[in-house]
Amino acid sequence: MTVLGLHCSHEQIHPSRLLDAVIRAERAGFDAAMASDHFAPWSERQGHSGYVWSWLGAAMQSTSLPFGVVNAPGQRYHPAIVAQAIGTLSAMYPGRFWAALGTGENANEHVTGDVWPRKEVRSARLRECVDVIRALLAGEEVSHDGLVTVDRARVWTRPPEPAPLVGAAVTVATARWCADWADGLITVNAPVEHLRQVVDAYRGAGGRGRLVLQVHLSWAPDEAEAEAIAHDQWRTNIFAPPVAWDLATPEHFDVVARDVTIDQVRRTVNVSSDLSRHVDQLAAYVSLGFDEIYLHHVGQELDEFVDVFGAEVLPKLRTA
Repeated sequence: MTVLGLHCSHEQIHPSRLLDAVIRAERAGFDAAMASDHFAPWSERQGHSGYVWSWLGAAMQSTSLPFGVVNAPGQRYHPAIVAQAIGTLSAMYPGRFWAALGTGENANEHVTGDVWPRKEVRSARLRECVDVIRALLAGEEVSHDGLVTVDRARVWTRPPEPAPLVGAAVTVATARWCADWADGLITVNAPVEHLRQVVDAYRGAGGRGRLVLQVHLSWAPDEAEAEAIAHDQWRTNIFAPPVAWDLATPEHFDVVARDVTIDQVRRTVNVSSDLSRHVDQLAAYVSLGFDEIYLHHVGQELDEFVDVFGAEVLPKLRTA
């Protein structure tokens, strides 16, 4: 049965309120949770960006849910520090944690003052980071000289079994590339045919493990309200790569999104006041073979969404 989880968007919501939301989600019947790891929001209207690793410790202690996080090692994070963080959470909560690794976005990484590399360099750097993290989680002492440098690092606190390292991809080419090293694949909602190509590329290249989908959606009892929420909170997030990768600040995103329409937002966010429509859209994703689906209501108020989807949407998906 497909795992149905809640996505916790630190760019949008104060971490204390997100903690309340994930506790509420477990009580409402959600199976799992995942969280973003950003230094900055996508828009000044969103207005938050809590430190996810601190929050994960609180959330995993406060619930019994499994959790995942999407992280970009190599610039803002040294891979040895990422390995230590993964090792600690996995040791404290065995079998309940996974990390997805990606090449990141300039909006989060430029804070180090280092140059934002070209995409091919970022991909090569990530591949080095994956090997470093795996070796550290296996208990090895690691020294490495390349796009990242590691000097005699060892992670001392580790779980009995290393946490899965999942590849993050939005394109067919990246999904195929992830198959060489990842323990699973995570992507975001898109037209069904594109998602089918992403899944086929990963599996066709020998990709193993779980298939994970993050779904951006906006729901409210009234259609106009659902549209207003999506347009206010997520119109900065409709831009395809490389734009989304390369813009540097929330102000930049707000400027380029100034004239974005609700019709454009609808191409990225599943917007509807009709719960049956959300059920149908999510069921279509399940049919593609996704093992885990994380629902991201793009609004900043989660209580009603969690309660309604827990009572009306999740049971219908499980029955189907």
